[in-house]
Amino acid sequence: MEVRRIAIGPGESYTLRLPGRGARGYVWTWQVTGDEDAVSVAVCDPPPGGPAGPPLPGADVERAYAVRGGRPGARARIRFAQIRPPYPQEAPYDELILEVDVSGGAAGA
Repeated sequence: MEVRRIAIGPGESYTLRLPGRGARGYVWTWQVTGDEDAVSVAVCDPPPGGPAGPPLPGADVERAYAVRGGRPGARARIRFAQIRPPYPQEAPYDELILEVDVSGGAAGA
């Protein structure tokens, strides 16, 4: 499992790109823990800078998520897990932890 740490300012956005495996039934889910008002997460559809046309049938499509900073000084931990919803007992195919520090500074990676 990969762990990334970033610092973003209040109202600043960080785009997280994750590999898609939708053709195989996998979707990304996320859970935020830590300070309740630290961040918000939203799906970027379509991903910024992605291909102009529709994907080929069965092709993996990159997913992008916008993480926006909330209250200064707040911290959050976001667990992204790639799962197949029909099989909740299966372990995630992939996981990523994003630790976010909301400061007055610029975004980092």
